[in-house]
Amino acid sequence: MHTLAFDGRTGASGDMILAALLAVGANPDALSPVEAALPVEYRIGETTKNGIAATTVDVLVEETNGNETAADDGHEHEHDHSHEHGHHDHTHDSEEHAHHHGHDHSHEHEHTHAEGAGPNRTYAECREIVAEMDLPEPAEADALAIFERLGEAESRVHGTDLDATHFHEVGADDAIADIVGAALLVDDLGVGRVVTTPVSAGGGEASMSHGTYPVPTPAVTYIAEAAAWTLRGGPIETELLTPTGAAILAHFADGVESLPPLSIDRVGYGAGDKSFSDHPNVLRATVGESSGGLVRDEIRVLETNVDDATPEVLGGLHERLADAGARDVSVVPTTMKKSRPGHQIRVIVKPSDVAEVARSLAAETGTLGIRETSATHRWIAERSIESVSIDVGGDSYEVSVKVASDDAGKTYDVSAEYDDCAAVAAESGAPIREVIRCAESTYRESN
Repeated sequence: MHTLAFDGRTGASGDMILAALLAVGANPDALSPVEAALPVEYRIGETTKNGIAATTVDVLVEETNGNETAADDGHEHEHDHSHEHGHHDHTHDSEEHAHHHGHDHSHEHEHTHAEGAGPNRTYAECREIVAEMDLPEPAEADALAIFERLGEAESRVHGTDLDATHFHEVGADDAIADIVGAALLVDDLGVGRVVTTPVSAGGGEASMSHGTYPVPTPAVTYIAEAAAWTLRGGPIETELLTPTGAAILAHFADGVESLPPLSIDRVGYGAGDKSFSDHPNVLRATVGESSGGLVRDEIRVLETNVDDATPEVLGGLHERLADAGARDVSVVPTTMKKSRPGHQIRVIVKPSDVAEVARSLAAETGTLGIRETSATHRWIAERSIESVSIDVGGDSYEVSVKVASDDAGKTYDVSAEYDDCAAVAAESGAPIREVIRCAESTYRESN
């Protein structure tokens, strides 16, 4: 499987993620829909951080007077681009060789961050802007989902309704450019899976419009709570993970403890603006082919016991919980207190879906308590979905099959998708088991 892996040890911000994606081969031309829709331009360059050559991305925001400024996308209510606290002049270390994506501008690399680059907007307004852009469907869905994560975090921090939640700097033009740009570049890379090692938040304190808060900041902690990866403090006393960076990673990346086995195609580094004496301020990205076999996947397990659920409720539980995000549901007869017969319900769920699945489980069963097992992992087979053409009763049909492979890339299981086979059976009149058998054998014979 084509895999994109981030090294989370030095944190992440919106511009660092953009730069890392470009460094591993994403086409900068993929960013053109953003430049066409917003008064922004992506400025792509190069720098060196602690001896590591890295890519840089600045988002130039056109001001009303026709000039441009490179502005931050916001730390909750401050900034996101630079891992800085406040707005002041800064210069990239080392000599830069930068170029513009789009038309040319004379803009020195040393620049002053502007307060509020562009208008601040509500969550609903940001969604409208994204929906009106001419984006590929997958990129649009990803960008909207990232804004939803940011909106939910902000609404929890401030106790506001989601649609009415205001993004301050995070709702400005440059921040929208970071989020939509990341979605476009991931789509352009065409990877099948994105992972990240544990993400460092940094330490110390960060100044925001509502005061000074400890790192990680409130929005980052809420985003990380629903993410599939692990958040950790350090390794230095400064802010390393911004809300925008956290939301992008939370949407795209599964958590892994270390770089998975990859046949590496390309490695690249995306630089932040700040320089540290002992730690390069860069986000490393690696793209390659996984070797197949079993992959370690982070999950949560939800359990509850019920003694008053009807067979009809239990029978429909899998479908309802799957709609909420459950990966698997099992219902096992058990004996409860006072020797009452009951059922134990166990649900496997990704960390990002725990809250929604738990709410659905409580609503559907009426249970008064749900146990959550955290820090749990499972081993899952590398799989792909293939399409095969089968002949049933003289007519041709397309059926999807799920293919699992071992460490050597050899297929060890082929499983036809039941819904596809049921549709073919209903149309052709053939038994479902015959359609399944035909689809699986056709794939094996052709591969």
